[in-house]
Amino acid sequence: MGPEASEEDQPTSEFAVPDGLAALPVEPEEGSAFATPATYSAAQSPPAYTPGPGFPVASPWQDRMRTMLRMPVDVRPVPEPVQKQTEAGPAVGRVLDLTLRIGELLLAGGEGAEDVEAAMFAVARSYGLDRCEPTVTFTMLSITHQPSLVDDPVSANRTVRRRGTDYNRLAAVFRLVDDISAHEIDISLEEAYRRLAEIRRNRHPYPGWMLTAAAGLLAGAASTLVGGGVLVFFAAAVGAVLGDRLAWLCAGRGLPEFYQFVVAAMPPAAIGVALNMTGIDVRASAVITGGLFALLPGRALVAAVQDGLTGFYITASARLLEVMYLFIGIIMGVLVVLYVGLQFDSSPRPEEVLQITDRPLLQIAASMVLVFTFAILLQQERSTVWIVTLNGGVAWVTYGALHYAGGIPPVPSTAVAAGLVGLFGQLFSRYRFASALPYVTAAIGPLLPGSATYYGLLLIAENRLNEGLGSLTNAAAIALAIAIGVNLGSETSRLFMRIPGATSAAKRRAAKRTRGF
Repeated sequence: MGPEASEEDQPTSEFAVPDGLAALPVEPEEGSAFATPATYSAAQSPPAYTPGPGFPVASPWQDRMRTMLRMPVDVRPVPEPVQKQTEAGPAVGRVLDLTLRIGELLLAGGEGAEDVEAAMFAVARSYGLDRCEPTVTFTMLSITHQPSLVDDPVSANRTVRRRGTDYNRLAAVFRLVDDISAHEIDISLEEAYRRLAEIRRNRHPYPGWMLTAAAGLLAGAASTLVGGGVLVFFAAAVGAVLGDRLAWLCAGRGLPEFYQFVVAAMPPAAIGVALNMTGIDVRASAVITGGLFALLPGRALVAAVQDGLTGFYITASARLLEVMYLFIGIIMGVLVVLYVGLQFDSSPRPEEVLQITDRPLLQIAASMVLVFTFAILLQQERSTVWIVTLNGGVAWVTYGALHYAGGIPPVPSTAVAAGLVGLFGQLFSRYRFASALPYVTAAIGPLLPGSATYYGLLLIAENRLNEGLGSLTNAAAIALAIAIGVNLGSETSRLFMRIPGATSAAKRRAAKRTRGF
């Protein structure tokens, strides 16, 4: 959300000249790792491998690497290096460095810890380092290679200091890992470094003004989803645009992300309170709710729960703590405005927040606009935006059929809809051999608990603390239902997907300490 990223917005990789290659020609040859990189698109990488039967039932590397990471080092199948090696063997230092840089870009882009470890292991194994142990935490990546039991291990680590959302870059890194681990494609270390440099230095696919406009449209669509009309749509859009600009102003001054969320939550709340004080017969609460949809950290929550369910408890705890801080920032921004409004005799109507008019066709259209704009904010490739928009529409139709038509409570309805998002997102990602995040994250946008969150804040502002905390607890339950549903849908897809090339370990072994012993 904002202008094109500067160098400070990028992860901390620095593509320094490796030892032994200090003497460079004045004019680097075309294709050299040290030539000025051209603009890179994930679509420019070699075509992904598709099996003979047609639809690829599993990724060439993701599931196999997860399977082998669960196995002890001494029983892993001995690989044939995918990439060609010199007579002296693999350049251990450079391979480990490349592995860490690739893992850094994936972790900084929001990828789950399990997939980051799998990608790091795939790269190291492809270049002949099979006895490797990658480790991923929230801000630290490390990898250790021990050639044999009698040799000294070699370790390297890297710190991720900056994180940013760019699913276009994330998709390009996945394509690079896929090409490195493919037997059909020969990629030297120098070529891998060159492609990685192009990916890192590539510009975002959408200009800053488009991101700001997308934030406004997202808030407007969300306000329509919860019962707003035309005036509410434009009021929510203006509030979200102002909040987005103020947040980027704070970011440019170096303020932490917590304060950026506090400031971004204030303009939509202020416009909603102002509309309420004018006496105009509109759903002013829908303006504030729409602004909340644009701010709720659904992406971080899904990643946190995914890490926890796959056994990465330290990373999951750190991500959940981050979500909690951002959520508290939103609460503080909205509560400050609501308290000020009450001092000026604003008369909010809490009951109207939960009285959402059932307008199926309009709500389906609004949900798809919401997902479409959310995908743009996540900097997705243009080819994936339409797919995730369709996925989000299916999710809302499922939720509406269960909750509004079937009378099922919001939490189980949300969990089922999110499960379909995870299932379809995983299938789409396997078909394109890419990360599942671009097909899942934006699609959960319509399911986020904006109404329950605002209702709880409004009750707290009116000194109805117990009821307000109960509504916020309900919002937290809906958020967890989204995250668990997405993960369960992804895991369900693996039940009927075979894992090629892992004959000695046909199943992805679960963590041993999952039943209390």
